[in-house]
Amino acid sequence: MGKPLNYVISHIPHEGIQMANLTLSISDDIYKRMAKHPEYRWSEVARQAIKEKLDDAEMLSDLRAIKKAQKERKAGKTISHAQLVKKLGLENEL
Repeated sequence: MGKPLNYVISHIPHEGIQMANLTLSISDDIYKRMAKHPEYRWSEVARQAIKEKLDDAEMLSDLRAIKKAQKERKAGKTISHAQLVKKLGLENEL
């Protein structure tokens, strides 16, 4: 596993949203290739890629929680709907 990500809270919001700054290290080859395409906002590309990866990770976590709940139900362990909502962290979504 690599080093932990370092970030600081920006003082200037981006598109009306408070943002953290993240410094990435990339190879010289990738940097040179990126420089050939100034039409892209590379920070936005990175933002979108990170968001997509987080969305995938959160969905996987949800699916694992559902699978675990299904196994527990099969084993005769049941909980109320309210307890399930709380266990899945969905209190604010329902």
